[in-house]
Amino acid sequence: MANPPGDLIWFELLTSDPDAAQDFYARVAGWTIADSGMEGMDYRILNAPDGSIGGLMKMPDGGGAPVWLGYVGVDDVDRSVERMTAAGATSRMPAMTIEGVGRMAMLADPHGATLYVMRGDSEETSTAFRMAPDSFGHVVWAELTSPDPAASKRFYAEAFGWRQEGAMPMGPLGDYEFLHNASGGLGALMPASVPGSVPGWLYYFHVPDIDAAAEQVRSGGGSVVQEPQEIPGGDYSLVGLDPQGARFGLVGPRKA
Repeated sequence: MANPPGDLIWFELLTSDPDAAQDFYARVAGWTIADSGMEGMDYRILNAPDGSIGGLMKMPDGGGAPVWLGYVGVDDVDRSVERMTAAGATSRMPAMTIEGVGRMAMLADPHGATLYVMRGDSEETSTAFRMAPDSFGHVVWAELTSPDPAASKRFYAEAFGWRQEGAMPMGPLGDYEFLHNASGGLGALMPASVPGSVPGWLYYFHVPDIDAAAEQVRSGGGSVVQEPQEIPGGDYSLVGLDPQGARFGLVGPRKA
């Protein structure tokens, strides 16, 4: 694995209807989607114009609500699981190895936010998460909403070496605190007391036109739960739900 430990290296949608989800995100995020070729399972690869960013698969029966999950790269999956569970995380999927892919495990942090840890077999650098003006289709921001931001900062600092630097005050609601890893900016942490927020991880995909993307969300059967809002730097962000109920974010410029 070429990425430094602590990078977000892959993203995955667990959904109740892979065919409908594939059509929806192809329109909204501009992805091309292809079968992975993995024997014995329907696992589809999500491709931005310049590379793969994640996967899509049907969730197990009784597996809960559709959800987007992130993969954090680590040097030693089993050691990470041991350390994180000792710090209060819960195992959701024991460590397993997929030949030619790598070793991975799924955990929920002490407040229930779910993610994977992974040691990938590939020697290529993942660009699934990439902050750049031309990174359309990539994840460009990871946002954690927590009922206890101070405890979450400690947990992720110990788990992955993430650090908090800088914040945007939100008045009586608290601070929107920026998170960093060894590669640079990662996202932010905010309190669950913010109106309309949902505890857990939210991933934002980069689009070339935020209003056109919002229209694609609506016409594709999804919903916009937070209308486009201007963010520092001049772009706009929105939060949506896909037709199966998975929560996602979009970031992009306003063309009008």
